[in-house]
Amino acid sequence: MTLDRFRPLVSRVMNPFVNASASVGLTPNAVSVMAFALALGAGIAFSFVDITPWLAMGGSVLVFCNGWLDLLDGALARRLNAASSTGDLLDHVLDRYADIVVIIGLAAGSDRYGLGIAAVTGVLMTSYLGTQAQAVGLDRVYGGILGRADRLALIGITGMLYALVPGRFYELTVIGWLLVLFAVVGHLTAIQRFYHAIAALDG
Repeated sequence: MTLDRFRPLVSRVMNPFVNASASVGLTPNAVSVMAFALALGAGIAFSFVDITPWLAMGGSVLVFCNGWLDLLDGALARRLNAASSTGDLLDHVLDRYADIVVIIGLAAGSDRYGLGIAAVTGVLMTSYLGTQAQAVGLDRVYGGILGRADRLALIGITGMLYALVPGRFYELTVIGWLLVLFAVVGHLTAIQRFYHAIAALDG
């Protein structure tokens, strides 16, 4: 289960948006910063869902927009022939901070900080293993049980569901159960990517 395999298809769909961004003078780095700002807004919105459940809907919209801009910055860099190590580093750093602020927001809004810590470490290790494979000479790994695109989609869907059904199920809200999923599956995905990298290196 990973939506990252559809990146080539999505890249073709994004062509009109890439053209529009280039025509107004947006740079890939500016898009990366905008994407992080949306993630920060989503994290803030999610942190108050226990007070106003409908904020989860706004957080979901911001998460979907963050994911879209995360695809746009890379496509724009390729279109403008502006891909660089600096831009790649900025994109990855902001993506990791985006993951952190959104999950912290989810944990704060559901008052489940322990689950939040377990979830954010799983997410960060998943991302780390994906890029560390490249650091040791392999291709960057996007696969596994849950990739970033999968996480963003699940956060968006769960936020919308929470806005409609904010109650608890076996002591946890749907957001709480999402944190459980990220905690468990995130670490399993990291282990899966680690095994893939070791097998490729030894092979």
